[in-house]
Amino acid sequence: MTVDHTRAPVLEALDDYRRQGRLSFTPPGHKQARGADPAVREVLGDAVFLGDVLASGGLDDRLTRGRVLERAEKLMADAVHAEHTFFTTCGSSLSVKAAMLSVAGPHEKLLVGRDAHKSVVSGLILSGIEPVWVEPRWDAERHLAHPPSAAEFDKAFTDHPDAKGALVTSPTPYGSCADLGAVAEVCHRYGRPLIVDEAWGAHLPFHPDLPSWAMDAGADICVTSIHKMGSGLEQGSVFHLQGDHVPPELLRLRADLLGTTSPSVLIYAGLDGWRRQMALRGKDLMGAALDLAADVRAGIEEIEGLHVHDRDDFCGPGLADDFDPLPVVIDLDGLGITGFQAADWLREHRQIDTHLTDHRRIGTQITHGDDEGTARQLLAALRDLAQAAPELPRAPRVEVPPPSELRMSQAVLPRDAFFGPAEDVPVREAAGRVAAEMVTPYPPGIPAVLPGERLTEPVVRYLTTGLAAGMNLPDPSDPGLETFRVLAADRADTE
Repeated sequence: MTVDHTRAPVLEALDDYRRQGRLSFTPPGHKQARGADPAVREVLGDAVFLGDVLASGGLDDRLTRGRVLERAEKLMADAVHAEHTFFTTCGSSLSVKAAMLSVAGPHEKLLVGRDAHKSVVSGLILSGIEPVWVEPRWDAERHLAHPPSAAEFDKAFTDHPDAKGALVTSPTPYGSCADLGAVAEVCHRYGRPLIVDEAWGAHLPFHPDLPSWAMDAGADICVTSIHKMGSGLEQGSVFHLQGDHVPPELLRLRADLLGTTSPSVLIYAGLDGWRRQMALRGKDLMGAALDLAADVRAGIEEIEGLHVHDRDDFCGPGLADDFDPLPVVIDLDGLGITGFQAADWLREHRQIDTHLTDHRRIGTQITHGDDEGTARQLLAALRDLAQAAPELPRAPRVEVPPPSELRMSQAVLPRDAFFGPAEDVPVREAAGRVAAEMVTPYPPGIPAVLPGERLTEPVVRYLTTGLAAGMNLPDPSDPGLETFRVLAADRADTE
């Protein structure tokens, strides 16, 4: 196949659809905006509705003989050096589940870094896969988790030779990265595939000064959210495949099991356009983003009370192997305020939204969509925040456990605990009981409690004090954490 990265098959097919003036008697029911509510059209604009057509029987014919999506996926694979690429419109939360199901099934083992996203845990619950947790590298001083080392995966395979493969998250939302080449080498030495949850790494293939990415490092499957660090629309995700460990038809089959039968052509178009943008101009765009991030980092470091985490903070013995500088993560400890307070103040008083928040940090990611103007606004807002901080109310203290107390034992498989007989118990009675739900500080979305883990007092205290300080916990059955959902007493006592 001749590769021409100036082409964008999905966008071109959409343009052709409009030029031909096709009249559809199919979904979507708004009929090219004509039936949409006028107030909605005023806010969204008609372009959204004009691009919202059926993928087959609209963008392509009913038998997809134009191979529109297939051609777009092949161009994406070429752009990032993968053998196969699959588009999805349900976000990487779906993609990572499809990847897991293509490697392991019910009652089979999968090595998983315990710093995995909640979508991975959801995959364990739905599939019945037995996780073998691989410990992250904990930074006790900064209360951060970095990806597990290759040596930890090697030990896990030695202890569990029947594991079907491994899954690692890299980069993390904080920008720390694993040595993916070394982890892949370990997996392949045992004849097993490596899945990389690289949701935060869409930009990595396009500049040599960024950390290595999964396909170049030898991973078998990687999942990437184009909407996070790329310029696709929300929910735009791809998963890439290479090697012989996972047949492409199997991965497609597993994805089809989970995916929607009504994919969004708008999201497909965003994926296709981003690939063309990066293939043609990616190095220049990423180089400019890196230069801008360096300037922003230097500017933040000059603000009294603020510190930007950098390579020296994150990389070293027992810590991360590499570092992405674009997720600009700011430590607020010198201001004496929490990340929750800072995020709220910046949104309310300076109309700036930050992403990652925790008990002492905010994340202010820089992408190729930023420029000197947005950088100036951010720096000015942060200076104002530093001046306002002494007047902010004293934040409730978040009791963050040391690493030795943060991890809990997995008493029951996640699926068995989630679907097992459960009851709600008062928070004061939760320690010692087996959780029947996830509890996930969000963002970044790494569960502090998994179904099947035996709750401990330090973790319960961390979550309740975190909630009081402003932590976002979107998934527990009791949003106020006055109760925890746990396995029923008669079931838990037998475990």
